[in-house]
Amino acid sequence: MTDLRAPVLIPESTAFNSVAVKWVRHWNEHLFSFAVERPASFRFRSGEFVMIGLPGEANDDGKPAKPVMRAYSIASPAWAEELEFLSIKVPGGPLTGRLQAVEPGDQVYLGRKPTGTLVLDALLGGKRLFLLSTGTGLAPFLSVARDPDVYERFEQVVIVHGTRRVDDLACREALEARLADDPLVSEQAATQFHYLPAVTREDFHTTGRIPALIENGRLFQGLAGEPRFDPENDRVMLCGSTAMIREIASMLEHMGFVEGSNANPGQFVIERAFVD
Repeated sequence: MTDLRAPVLIPESTAFNSVAVKWVRHWNEHLFSFAVERPASFRFRSGEFVMIGLPGEANDDGKPAKPVMRAYSIASPAWAEELEFLSIKVPGGPLTGRLQAVEPGDQVYLGRKPTGTLVLDALLGGKRLFLLSTGTGLAPFLSVARDPDVYERFEQVVIVHGTRRVDDLACREALEARLADDPLVSEQAATQFHYLPAVTREDFHTTGRIPALIENGRLFQGLAGEPRFDPENDRVMLCGSTAMIREIASMLEHMGFVEGSNANPGQFVIERAFVD
């Protein structure tokens, strides 16, 4: 097995850096967060993703194996000194089967070129920003919600996080506290940030899938404005299961919302790199 604590030498011509793991937090048996050091030259916009990986297992013929890389949304804001990620655990998975075992000091690969469409640049201005997520799709919105620019552009910032179980609600305490410990946005978030967690398979104060919460109006309770999506004032980002994204994107399009991109900002965006 590869020694993950040993520095990994990567030629400068490659698309990856080798960085050290700073900390790891296991939320439950199938969900964890980790952070890596941030290279001085690494720049990204809140909401973007980057490739993360590990060295491939050695081949029987002695030839070096290709690194195992996957796209991960960056959960830390663009101003942070470290890069945070949220991941599922897949027993026997080519990457996550090993990545879930990393410890502080271990070395992992980090892509040099972050990208993505879950960014403010891909949206037109508005009054309310809805960040709708399921599972680990929460990650990019942890980044966006801690970006000071978002509170300058929008009057209300709403994270909706849907999971199967209560203990799958990663970062719940910080979000329920309206990011009170955040050094840059805590003051604005105290009045502008809203968090709605929802669970589908256990008893909880909010149950049901996100599309149902939109249709029955629960998603809009406690917010200023209309108890429904409004193409003129509302902007939406979607990240999570393919089924959720397709269902809500179709719903938004029927309401008159137009999908945006970096080249042509619109009224809602999805991260197509993660949609089958």
